[in-house]
Amino acid sequence: MASDGDPRVLFAMNLVLSAAFASAVVWGFSVLDLAAFTLRTVAGFALVVFALTYVVVLR
Repeated sequence: MASDGDPRVLFAMNLVLSAAFASAVVWGFSVLDLAAFTLRTVAGFALVVFALTYVVVLR
């Protein structure tokens, strides 16, 4: 008997992990002078990662 779990928990985990991953990637880009480490940049990248993950998981 397999369960998909509570979608709210999956949503929250995706949100937190996407934000953490985005901040790490943008920080690395800022070290290489490829992007500025700002809240706007991190939030934008996190939104892209979140959306891609959401689409892949629900497919």
